[in-house]
Amino acid sequence: MPIIKSAIKKVRKDKKRTKVNDLYTKAYQTTLKKIKKGGGDVKKLVSLFYSQIDKAVKHHVIHKNKATRLKSIVGKKVSKKK
Repeated sequence: MPIIKSAIKKVRKDKKRTKVNDLYTKAYQTTLKKIKKGGGDVKKLVSLFYSQIDKAVKHHVIHKNKATRLKSIVGKKVSKKK
C-alpha cells in the first residue's frame, strides 16, 4: 500500500475511474455478444454498438484504431447475414 498522501489519493481515484471505464467496456461487449447471436433487431443493435464504441473512444477507454477495427468486424458480419 502507498504511504505518501498523494499516492493514497491516486489509488482512490484509480478505483473510481476503473469502475467507470469498465461500464463503457462492458456496455459495448454485451451489445457485441447480442449482435453475434443474431437475436433482436440487428440494425438497432449495430447503431447502439457504434455509439457505445464512440463513447468509449471519447472517454479514452479504448484506442480509436481498435474502435475502427471493431466497427469493421461488426459491419462485415452484418453484411454477410443479409
